[in-house]
Amino acid sequence: MSERIPLAIPDLRGNESAYLARCVQDNWVSSAGPFVTECEKQIAALAGRAYAVASVNGTTALQLAMTAAGVKPGDHVVVPDWTFAATANAAHHAGAIPIFADVTEESWSLDPAVLEAILRDPPGRITAVLVVHVLGHPADVDPLLSLCRTAGIPLIEDAAGAIGARYKGRPVGGLGDMAIFSFNGNKTVTAGGGGMVVTDDESQAKRLRAISAQARSGAEYRYDEIGFNYRMTNLNAGVLLAQIERMEEMVAAKRRIAATYDRAVAGRNDMQPMPRTPWGESACWLYSVRCRGEAEARDLVQHMAEHDIEARTFWRTLSDQALYAHAPHRLTGVAAKLSGTVVSLPCSSSLTDEQQARVIAVLAKWPRRAGG
Repeated sequence: MSERIPLAIPDLRGNESAYLARCVQDNWVSSAGPFVTECEKQIAALAGRAYAVASVNGTTALQLAMTAAGVKPGDHVVVPDWTFAATANAAHHAGAIPIFADVTEESWSLDPAVLEAILRDPPGRITAVLVVHVLGHPADVDPLLSLCRTAGIPLIEDAAGAIGARYKGRPVGGLGDMAIFSFNGNKTVTAGGGGMVVTDDESQAKRLRAISAQARSGAEYRYDEIGFNYRMTNLNAGVLLAQIERMEEMVAAKRRIAATYDRAVAGRNDMQPMPRTPWGESACWLYSVRCRGEAEARDLVQHMAEHDIEARTFWRTLSDQALYAHAPHRLTGVAAKLSGTVVSLPCSSSLTDEQQARVIAVLAKWPRRAGG
């Protein structure tokens, strides 16, 4: 049996072990420590921001960002209908009601025309708009930001998997009022678990830092507001710092892998890569293709599995799922067509040329039951 090729695994070929050993040697293993501070400084610089505040994961980073932006229980938050559940769940954890908005065929991200319609006729008080940089590809932020500025509503970037991407020459994460990154185990840059909120607003950064650590005031057990226990540990930050040191190398590897896949699937009419947009330089987090339908997508995943290659169907729409049946929505049908039809292929930054060649060879033998 051939060696299994995983979908996306951590690339831990730098100083991770050395920095973890230093955490133990120096006894800095909890949510205070020099690696946390250094990671915040470096992620802020990478995003072109003045401040960054670390958290335990991307979902908590989103919740912190919405809380700092003034989202209160009963408010509404605009969320793309085609995204990971964490985007909507974070709004729910902040006490808000998501408004599911459709995406565009051009970018698979939030549709400005749909957002404009929602803001023109809102179902309730809207206090934030979330835009997702899908699969590491930048969304078209400028028209969204213009609409939000006119409405006086903050735009928060969910850049969970998009670190290293650029929009019109500007780093993703430095475009909206605030942004978040995720450093989950499957991200290009990982801490094992971790997130980050970035902002240019000093008062926002101070509040983010406070509420992420129970909003405790000084050394005594007095509290300024109800807070959370969401701070990243120094252990996670040690891994993250080692990853940041190699970020450019790993993103470059992802882009080479994506370019090779693009050439391999060019001209096929049974699958298409994610659209490339003129405004963005993608970080190519998860290389994914769109199949003709859900049955074909499942068949492709099964076909790859039979050859010891991990592939996985990507997001499903949230508006049609029972737990969010109560949520308002404005849809055009694009997200519904994407739902369950997108398949991610192996694209770890450590993927070898030989492994990718094997994936492409197996891909070339499909479809078999699905019409070919």
